[in-house]
Amino acid sequence: PGIVLMGGASENDSAMIWFLEQSGGGDVVVLRASGSNGYNNYMYSQLGVVVNSVQTIVFNQAAASFDHYVIRQLANAEALWFAGGDQWDYVSYWKNTPIDSTINYLINTKKIPVGGTSAGMAILGHIVNTAQYGSATSTAALANPYVANLTLLKDDFISCPWLNNVVTDTHYDNPDRRGRHIAFMARAMTDYTMPSVFGIACNEYVSVCIDTNGLARVYGDYPNYQEFAFFLQANCVLPNFPEACSISQPLTWNRNAQAIKVYKVPGTPSGINTFQLSNWNSGSGGTWQDWYVVNGVFQTNLQASTPICNSSTSISTLIANEEMISIFPNPVTNQLTISAESNFDYEIVDVFSKQLLMKKNTGSVQLDVTALRPGYYFVIVKTQESTVRKKIIKIN
Repeated sequence: PGIVLMGGASENDSAMIWFLEQSGGGDVVVLRASGSNGYNNYMYSQLGVVVNSVQTIVFNQAAASFDHYVIRQLANAEALWFAGGDQWDYVSYWKNTPIDSTINYLINTKKIPVGGTSAGMAILGHIVNTAQYGSATSTAALANPYVANLTLLKDDFISCPWLNNVVTDTHYDNPDRRGRHIAFMARAMTDYTMPSVFGIACNEYVSVCIDTNGLARVYGDYPNYQEFAFFLQANCVLPNFPEACSISQPLTWNRNAQAIKVYKVPGTPSGINTFQLSNWNSGSGGTWQDWYVVNGVFQTNLQASTPICNSSTSISTLIANEEMISIFPNPVTNQLTISAESNFDYEIVDVFSKQLLMKKNTGSVQLDVTALRPGYYFVIVKTQESTVRKKIIKIN
């Protein structure tokens, strides 16, 4: 098995060779929702790797996701490649059909190599920018992280090893997509109450190849060209969630100018530079940067330190601490219960981050929320160990 993430311009031959070698000379299937069969000869005869076959299947409509021939050919694949195009086609055609079930079987049970470019890379993250209403720009996403064309999908499509809680982005240098990528991550932490979130991005001509141990090699043509991959993570120093991520309000994710820790890696023809996804902390050939956003303005510190995540702030600890806090029922009508295994402070804020209620408590509390208007709210619970932010829905 292995994963290839490609930035969206012409294919990187070295990364494609790596991908084909992972197949063990087997049958390669290419899935796409537009275009033709240009990958067939390229993969079969132009890269010098012997494979048994290459077949392209083009989906023109959602009904093809139930075609027995298509399902059979896909299930027999020994390597799977997703072409570029429009990722909403992939999501809308395949989600909750035999196709996404078969794709997950191939990746997680049969354990074949998988890869994609542009839209094909976008759908491989655990969190997907679906582009249902078009592509969001960095400017628009930072001015309003809930802009209509920023739509995310989590937990309900393709599951890849090493990409848990990861949202990808492509074409990173044309145009500059760093700002919108941070908006993706901010939305994921806010909407899904995640203890942390990660990102992987590629410049257009860059590829990331991830092996079974989580080692990501970066291919490109540096130093002839400025070709980089970026590995982003929410800072593990708590609190780490965005200070302001609300509807029609500019994003602020500052956290002492260290909100996002980024490892920037040059892509080389030999793929010598790496980053380790098993700990999101060690790499070779790259440099650490801090990225942050203040009132909708993206900013960087190009000389940052390596993230220092001790046991009290590790992701596994954050998740364990979150599980010790209960907020129910959700949706809620009249009475909301908050309970934790230690003393806690809590507050309820609306989607504009306006504080509605703040108190200190011990053990558990039952709140009368009858007076709240129907809609979305956030409950923020702070214990000595962690801060948990959960979205609740108030109904009549």
